[in-house]
Order: sequence, then structure tokens, then C-alpha cells
Amino acid sequence: MAVAITTTKCLTLHDELVGRARELAPKIARKARAIEERRTPDPEILQDLIDAELMQLFVPRRWGGHEASLHTHREVVEAISAACMSTGWIAAFYIGHNCLALRFPEAAQEEFFCDRPFGLIPITNAPTLSATRVDGGWIVSGKSAWSSGIMDADWVCLAGKDDTSAVYTFAFPIEDVEIDDVWHYAGMSGTGSNTAVVSEAFVPEHRAVSAPDFATGRLAAELYDNPLLSAPLMSFILCEVMPVYSGGLRGAADAFETIVRNRTAAYAKSPMSENPRSHIQLGEALVNASVAERLVRDLYAQVEQGIEQRSIGISERVALKAQSAFIAEHCRQAVNEMAHCAGSSNFHLDSPIQRYFRDINTLATHVFCEWDSSRELLGRDRLGLEPNHPIV
Repeated sequence: MAVAITTTKCLTLHDELVGRARELAPKIARKARAIEERRTPDPEILQDLIDAELMQLFVPRRWGGHEASLHTHREVVEAISAACMSTGWIAAFYIGHNCLALRFPEAAQEEFFCDRPFGLIPITNAPTLSATRVDGGWIVSGKSAWSSGIMDADWVCLAGKDDTSAVYTFAFPIEDVEIDDVWHYAGMSGTGSNTAVVSEAFVPEHRAVSAPDFATGRLAAELYDNPLLSAPLMSFILCEVMPVYSGGLRGAADAFETIVRNRTAAYAKSPMSENPRSHIQLGEALVNASVAERLVRDLYAQVEQGIEQRSIGISERVALKAQSAFIAEHCRQAVNEMAHCAGSSNFHLDSPIQRYFRDINTLATHVFCEWDSSRELLGRDRLGLEPNHPIV
């Protein structure tokens, strides 16, 4: 179903794409509970996002994409995540992973973008597959968990090791991948982040890229002048995901405001909207949401500056990871406080606040921005010690 967008000539590409995401948000919010019940993204919503031309946000114009900015991605993902964090997570990865697909050789990109100006491409970096080099490519087998986006994918990119323990990322057409349905989770239920399984799959040479080349974007830098397309891997991934947290907190704050406006306490028989304590709680929720959005904007600005200067060193990456973890923890605590103040009735499955509560607590444990290891890394870096965590 096409998305009807009212535009004027003065609207920029940024305004167009963000406006489309915001117009879709109410529909996504109405379907949020059904999405988590089905444990996979909603096909109609996915088609709406495709029709809105959001998936090709980062794709180079050469392939028919928008080649838009990081900040456009941030506002698009925040708008979707405020409506449904599961949908926001999948959208963030589908959009962002089209940029990461540019780290493969040109021949692979021609396959990714031959039919339309984007792919639906889950990518996992944990090297859990085994690969053997053969004439013309590789034979690859194994399982890869946490494959967000696998349920509607057309390509799947998974990492593995060869017999020398060298790490590569391999691209598989979805026909070569089986799905192990393991996604029965209390939070982020609607992502369908199941396990991808490949068995003796042949991967031609042009669909494999070494871990160093994937991390640095060397091949993308050779093909494209836009430095964003070859940004340092983890810095880019943090920008992919952090608007899901800030968007989720904004959605929770909006849900809490609705509760304050409409709920009457069961025993006191007084509206929450007339209770000064509720006014304080709502004010805190709103400022927490605004602070999270500002912190994410600042994170993006730091990454953009580093990309423009073509320099994001290890200390900068450690600091970005710590800031991301702080944002995640801030969002978790803020949503937990709202859920606590909303009253027992709002733990009914029909209440959005309890879904944000489950989603943000699940997402706050993600390895990208886990709080304890991230602040440990920052402390070690300040003391001149080497990182003791592989994801920086």
C-alpha cells in the first residue's frame, strides 16, 4: 500500500523522509501489541516502510538510493521506535545495513541492488560459522543467533572463521539459509530475531569480505567519495541503534502522559491529572525523554565530525560506546520509574507502558551498550590500559 505524503517544493529530502516516518507512526502504534504477539514484524507495516522509500535512506545514488545523512536516519528511527520499539529495531537495521552491504566487493553489491534500490539484510558479526576455502569461494556451515531481520530477509550476512581462525563476513541469499524459530522473549518480542542456520553453503569469492575490511570499510572507501559509507564499523552501528532507545523513551513518556491525563486512582477516587505528585512524575518523564534525544544527537554529531575528519581513534570509540551505554541505562531507569508510577492496572498487556518497560529492559542488556563493560572500558582507557572487550 503506497503512503500518501503531502509535500511542497521547499521540503528537503530530510523533511520528506522524516515526515513519512512520522505519518506512519500512529498506524505502527496501533499494531504494536499484535506485532509482539506474532513475534515477527508486521508485513503490512514493512510494506508501508518500503513504499515510503525509507529502506534506501543510505544507499548511494548510483544504486537508486537517497544517500541521506545520519541525522535523517536518527529522526526516522526515533519516530518509528516511539510507536513500537520492535519495529524501530528492525527498521534501524534494515536501513543501516544497506550501508554496511557496501563493504562487500562491487560484484556483490550488484547482486544486492539489482532488483530494487535496497536489500532487507540482517547482519551478525559474531564469528560462529565455520568456513573452508574451495575453488572459487567458500563452503560455510553453522548457526548464528540474534539475526534481527531474518524473517523478511532477501540476503543474510553472517560471520565465521576459516581453518586459520581468520574471520570473514559472508553474504547468503535467503534461499541458502534456514530459520531456527527460537524467538520467545519477554521484550523486543516483535523483532523475530531468530537463529540463522547454513549447511554446506557455497559462497563465491565476491560475497566474502575479511573482518579488517568489513570493520574499516576499505572497499566502500575505494568505490564511493562519501566518507559516511565507509565509517568505522562500531561507531556506525551505535548510530544505527541508539535512536531506538531514545525513541522508545519518548514513546513511553507519551504513554505515561496519557495515563496521567486519564487515570483515576482506584481508592482515592481522584484523577492523576489533579495530583501534584503526578505532575512531578510527568515532568521528570518528559525531561528524561528530551535529555535522551539530546544525548543521541550529540553522539551523532561526534560520529559525523570523526567521519568528516576520517579519524575516529580508539579513545574516541571507547568514549562513544560509554556514552551509548549511558543513554541506554538512562532510558531504562526512566521507563522503569514511569512503569512504577503508572499503577498496577498498566501492567495489563493492553497498556503500552508495560511493553516499553519490557522492551527497554531487554534492549539495555545488548552487548553494544552494556553499562558495566562500557564504563570499565572508559576507565581503563583513561588510565592508559588496553581495551579488554572485543566490541569497540
